[in-house]
Amino acid sequence: MKEPGRHNLKILEHIPIFSCLLPTEQSMLNRIIKEKHFKKNSIILMEDDSKNFMYVVFSGKIKVVRVNPDGKEQILVIRKRGDFFGEMTLLDGKAQPATIVAMEDAAVGLILKSEFEQYFMKDAAVLKQIISLLCERLRESWAMLRLLALPDAESRVRAVLAHISSVYGIKDVRGIVIPFKLTHKEIADFAALTRETVSRLLARLSQSGEIEINERRTIILKSSFFNLN
Repeated sequence: MKEPGRHNLKILEHIPIFSCLLPTEQSMLNRIIKEKHFKKNSIILMEDDSKNFMYVVFSGKIKVVRVNPDGKEQILVIRKRGDFFGEMTLLDGKAQPATIVAMEDAAVGLILKSEFEQYFMKDAAVLKQIISLLCERLRESWAMLRLLALPDAESRVRAVLAHISSVYGIKDVRGIVIPFKLTHKEIADFAALTRETVSRLLARLSQSGEIEINERRTIILKSSFFNLN
C-alpha cells in the first residue's frame, strides 16, 4: 500500500469526518491512510477484517454485501468515489456483518482503527461528526428494511431506484439521473429478486416512459416515476 496521491487528498478534505481536522491533523491523516487498488469483483475486506479498518473510496464503485445461508448475495449499500464506510468500527471495534467487494476497478484508502484512535478520537469535533454519520447510516438501514418488507417485486424495484436516486441522483431537465451504471443483477441483489424479474420490470418501466436507460446504461427517473409513487 502507498500514501494517497494529491488528487485523492482533496477527496478527504470534503468528507465531513475529516474536514473538521486542523492542518496538523490533516497532515497526520495523510500519513496514516494507505491507498490500495483492487480489480473488479475482488474482495476489499472480509467480515472479520472489517473490524480493523475504516475506508474511503478514491475511485471506482464498491458494494457492501451479506451472503445469505443459501449462498445468495444481498447488496446492503453501494459506495462510490468520495464515500466511506466503517465509522461504527471506530467506536465499538466490532466487525461489520458484511463483506466489501469492488464492483469495478477501484482505489480505496484504508485507515487502521488503532491509528485513528491514537490520533483523532480525542477530538470533540471528530466525535460529533461520527455521531451525525451514524444517524445517517441508521436512516439508510431503515430504508433497506422498508424496501425488503414490500410485498411485490415491482414495489421493491421502484423502491431501490428511488432510494439510490435519493442518495446519488443528479437532477437535470430530463429527470433524476443515477450517475453510475447499475446492472440488472445488482438491482436484483439489492431487492432480493431474480435478475430476470428485474429485467422484465425495467423494460416495463422504460416502455411506460417512467424511466430512461441511456447509451451509457445509466438510469434516468422521469417525473412520472415519482408521480406514481
